[in-house]
Amino acid sequence: MINIKKFTFNLFNENTYLLWDDSTKDAAIIDPGCHARSEEYELQNFIASSCLNLKYLINTHCHIDHILGCSFVKEKYNPLYLAPEKDIPLLVNVSQQAQMVGMDFSFSPLPDEYLTENTKIILGKTELIFLSTPGHTPGEFCVHILEEYICFTGDVLFFDSIGRTDLWGGNYNTLMNSISEKLLNLPSETVIYPGHGDQSTIGREKSLNPFLQG
Repeated sequence: MINIKKFTFNLFNENTYLLWDDSTKDAAIIDPGCHARSEEYELQNFIASSCLNLKYLINTHCHIDHILGCSFVKEKYNPLYLAPEKDIPLLVNVSQQAQMVGMDFSFSPLPDEYLTENTKIILGKTELIFLSTPGHTPGEFCVHILEEYICFTGDVLFFDSIGRTDLWGGNYNTLMNSISEKLLNLPSETVIYPGHGDQSTIGREKSLNPFLQG
């Protein structure tokens, strides 16, 4: 069974997700946004108190609010770091990203491997499936756990909203195709864990999300 802990970090109220297998304690972190020292301590203390073995660092996409903690996590735990290849320009130009939002931040590590839809990650007996869902950024992926009806949707799909497409590499039609083809075909009971805000379900968003009606 997979356990999930949500942390909400940084000035953008970004959701960082830690997930781990009950029996092995093998863990993955999705989109570490910890920036302040207090946020790093919060994450570190939870990992230590839960006796977790952090094996994977995953970026759904590489906007600054989702990568602020990558250096800390990589240096502290040395997990295998995976991120979308098409989002690498965002990592390389992280200082420009920071300047655009009034921050001083100049370095984020590059991934060890690129995410693809063939990427295989297993925590205990649970496989993480990667769905290519560009549109918010050129390379964004969602992370799906089929047998547990869970999907981490990054900044693609939110409670009552969808991702922005007015930032670098964003494209509205591409985003809507990603949502329609990759997410709305998931079982209605699938719980979505977005990069900001509250969780929801695919069924709820199909029925009530104002951006998906008509």
